[in-house]
Amino acid sequence: MKEHRQQFFVGERAEYNVKNSSYYDSTFENGESPLKECSDILIDNCIFKWKYPIWYSKNIKIYNSMLLDTARSGIWYTEDIYIKDSTIEAPKTFRKSKNITIENTTIPHADETMWSCENITLNGVFVKGDYFGMNSKNVTVKNFKIAGNYIFDGGKNITIENAILDSKDALWNCENVTVSNSTIIGEYLGWNSKNLTFINCTIESTQGLCYVDGLKMIDCKLMNTNLCFELCKDIDAKIISNIDSVKNPINGIIEAKSIGEIILDDNMIDKTKTKIITKE
Repeated sequence: MKEHRQQFFVGERAEYNVKNSSYYDSTFENGESPLKECSDILIDNCIFKWKYPIWYSKNIKIYNSMLLDTARSGIWYTEDIYIKDSTIEAPKTFRKSKNITIENTTIPHADETMWSCENITLNGVFVKGDYFGMNSKNVTVKNFKIAGNYIFDGGKNITIENAILDSKDALWNCENVTVSNSTIIGEYLGWNSKNLTFINCTIESTQGLCYVDGLKMIDCKLMNTNLCFELCKDIDAKIISNIDSVKNPINGIIEAKSIGEIILDDNMIDKTKTKIITKE
């Protein structure tokens, strides 16, 4: 492997189409697409300052590095990328890429980030920004925090564990999602999705969990959550807290400590198809 140490790279496509190379303590300054069409690249303690740093590349490992805000649209059409102990300040990073693993990394300006990607693993990642993970699939998330709306809109095959999601309209238009041991804060959770499962979660969501086809909830708390389950199909919900109000579920079973208000409109649903059980 060819090594580059304490180098300063400038100009468009500065290291175009390189293979089997490593970069340590180096800076990629002004010049678009410095590592385009590259493969088998190791990057450690480097700084990227310009647009499109890694496109159409394969087998990239990045440690202790930074993509500055100016390194916009940084990693697109790239396969097999591993990032650890780094900071990604640039928006629109990751687009139509696959086999992505990120650990112990901060993404503080993550608007339009991780779009249409697949085979994603995130562990110990903090994200701030809207529309993170839109239309991505095969996603595994652990020890994750996000402050940003519309997370994983249109995503498929998603597992989230030990997370804090501060996100309005989270998990819309999704399919096959399991969230466990997590806290979710945000309005209108999970609308128009299919096969959503929540296990041991605390959820605060105005009009959350509506228009879902296949909703399973195990030992969850619904705090300040009203008008939930509207026009949901195939509900199996075991709630260990009070629910402020439930409105027009289509069918299934809802168990709760208590429910403040139950709204069942005969002109909208067949109320006999939903069983509602309260302990108080």
